[in-house]
Amino acid sequence: MGGGGQQTEPGEPASGKAKGVYTWEEVQSHCSRNDQWLVVDRKVYNITQWAKRHPGGSRVIGHYAGEDATEAFTAFHPDLKFVQKFLKPLLIGELAATEPSQDRDKNAALVQDFETLRDQVEKNGLFRAQPLFFFLHLSHIILIEALGWLIVSMWGTGWILTLLCSVLLATAQSQAGWLQHDFGHLSVFKKSSWNHLVHKFVIGHLKGASANWWNHRHFQHHAKPNIFTKDPDINMLNVFVLGQTQPVEYGIKKIKNMPYNHQHQYFFLVGPPLLIPVYFYMQIMKTMISRRDWVDLAWSLSYYFRFFSCYIPLYGVFGSLALMFFVRFLESHWFVWVTQMNHIPMDIDHEKHRDWLTMQLQSTCNIEQSFFNDWFMNHAVISEGNFLFLFSLKLVPYDAKHGIPYRVKTLWRGFADIVTSLKSSGDLWLDAYLHK
Repeated sequence: MGGGGQQTEPGEPASGKAKGVYTWEEVQSHCSRNDQWLVVDRKVYNITQWAKRHPGGSRVIGHYAGEDATEAFTAFHPDLKFVQKFLKPLLIGELAATEPSQDRDKNAALVQDFETLRDQVEKNGLFRAQPLFFFLHLSHIILIEALGWLIVSMWGTGWILTLLCSVLLATAQSQAGWLQHDFGHLSVFKKSSWNHLVHKFVIGHLKGASANWWNHRHFQHHAKPNIFTKDPDINMLNVFVLGQTQPVEYGIKKIKNMPYNHQHQYFFLVGPPLLIPVYFYMQIMKTMISRRDWVDLAWSLSYYFRFFSCYIPLYGVFGSLALMFFVRFLESHWFVWVTQMNHIPMDIDHEKHRDWLTMQLQSTCNIEQSFFNDWFMNHAVISEGNFLFLFSLKLVPYDAKHGIPYRVKTLWRGFADIVTSLKSSGDLWLDAYLHK
């Protein structure tokens, strides 16, 4: 039932060739870096060459090589008709009629239920963004940042006023981080070009970061959340061990780059304080320069020009650099504690080829809704299954019907679970290191 002689060589255009009929086994064999096929709505596509030009980055689409990418394709592309024209030249065939629509024993009933639920939510208009809300959100960010500068420019640069200014600037930075997230997902305007433009303004001019760096990194996270080697957000550079699998693997191999049984303690020293001001900004600058991303670099430099123009006259060069680092230091604490609630305590493992809904729900949690929580965490209480919060009450029956846990926590419970999870993983590592 395979494609036989109709298979194309890696990267060879499919247009003009007879289309083949393939089994899942054949599709799954094309999953290397230089030979990539995937399936969308039972159609088989050779993306080997296209992956290099993929707007979201080659890695995010490559993570689905040899797999069914239908649900991910739907989730990532708001205008499905527009992107279909890019798929057409890549089409090499379809699945054999005897092959199931889902690969690797995925729960077909769950996939169908979720597709029905998604259609219902879309018809109810819950995916429809309100541009006025985002305009007000942007306005309040600019207002907070302006207030921080006005305080020290009008009343002096004493320690108390500088601290107040720093808190206001860190608040503006954190809120800008949440706002750019929504534009980066192309979820505000109907026209992608408008989303891209505002995204570059918010993340570049307001934060000094890179839109393309964020896109290529963050889309991988959503495509394969909490999956080792595929989700960059859980790449801890051997500083921490996460989940229940990695600690045991490290322990058995006698890997001791850090005293992992104490990671719940040194997390406070190297996690929240250093992620943004040290690691992220070194990585951002390196990425923009190495990839020659001059557009993003220009947007980023416009932030630094504006910041130093405002604060060098007040603090001098060294003082302005110290102020910037302290603001990043404060922002980093906010960012890490909010985002790691949906990473560290959740299910973290190697690729299991789960269906989209299961994968998203097992790697995220919901925080109880309140006005403060909504503002503090990007008005999207549930964080990493981006749109799931829109119909959270509708998801509860899935827990009973399909056995998928839907977790809801208090904000403080979410914070505490980060530390307890790190301790649990550290204990697993120590036990494996000493006894296995």
